[in-house]
Amino acid sequence: MPATYSAAAVPITLKIIESYGIDPMPLMEQAGIDAELVGDPWARLPYRQIDDLWYLAQEKTQDPAFGLRAARFWHPSHLGALGFAWLASRSLRTALERMARFSRLLTEGARMVLEEDGETLSLVLSYEDFSRKQATRTDSFMAMLLAMCRANCGDGFHPNRICLTHPEPEDTGPFYALFHCPIQFSAPDNRFCVDLADADRPLSTANPLLEQINDRLMIGALAKLEQDDIVEKVKVEIIRQLPSGRISDDKVAEALNMHVRTLQRRLQEKETTFKSLLVEVRRELAEAYLRNNQLSLQEISFLLGFSDMSAFTHAFKRWTGKPPSHFRREAIG
Repeated sequence: MPATYSAAAVPITLKIIESYGIDPMPLMEQAGIDAELVGDPWARLPYRQIDDLWYLAQEKTQDPAFGLRAARFWHPSHLGALGFAWLASRSLRTALERMARFSRLLTEGARMVLEEDGETLSLVLSYEDFSRKQATRTDSFMAMLLAMCRANCGDGFHPNRICLTHPEPEDTGPFYALFHCPIQFSAPDNRFCVDLADADRPLSTANPLLEQINDRLMIGALAKLEQDDIVEKVKVEIIRQLPSGRISDDKVAEALNMHVRTLQRRLQEKETTFKSLLVEVRRELAEAYLRNNQLSLQEISFLLGFSDMSAFTHAFKRWTGKPPSHFRREAIG
């Protein structure tokens, strides 16, 4: 199946084009983009069409700093649940983790991974082979990330450094004026780097309940996007069945219309097991629920499908080395 791109994110590109006094409609028509789908939070467009639109826009404006204008026009709705989960994140680290984990909801033409060294946390951007790997698209992503970080941390935030694989443009002024940090051009990879102190500082904008709601939406959306990814499909079904208290690989296999042995074999091919995924989902949800002080420990144990609170407490101590009540005190303060 051809790679796709979120239709909800396209308005950012259109607003950049319009900021030059250019009507984007002819460019969209030339790229073959269905204008009726643009902005639809549930629609996907062929990645090739978006790649073409960026190429045509760059040719039309002849501005090497074209992509930097994304910082002016980003809005959380352009990223759907990912945008709102970002705003609700408890720290920039958890926000960047979400971006890396759920980046396919934005685009299937690029990959994002999170890397940490002794001083910085870096979101690394790379492109699939079929992408044009356009410099302006990389710039726009970095500019959008900057705007997203400032939405959480304030206008005084700036990255530790920016690394870009494309050559240094003739005029670097717009780059330094926007990022206010060291920038490495012709770098080995594309990186948005954040000081660890900034990455782990608690955010006043955090909202654990919104984090939880939007994470659930993204897990479901990712599973639909990755129809052949049995791991994501099993995770979604585990989440759906957990509150029943009778979660098992038999019941999940039945819901997925397959024999339990087929499910086990397919998970083995992905180098995982049903039990491992159950633990992973339970732990991830447990930590999210514990950051929401509106839920009691008894309610959380029920939502996670444990027989009683004692069973939940023992499991959580096994996962984290501390009881859930201690984790909640440290997380909420």
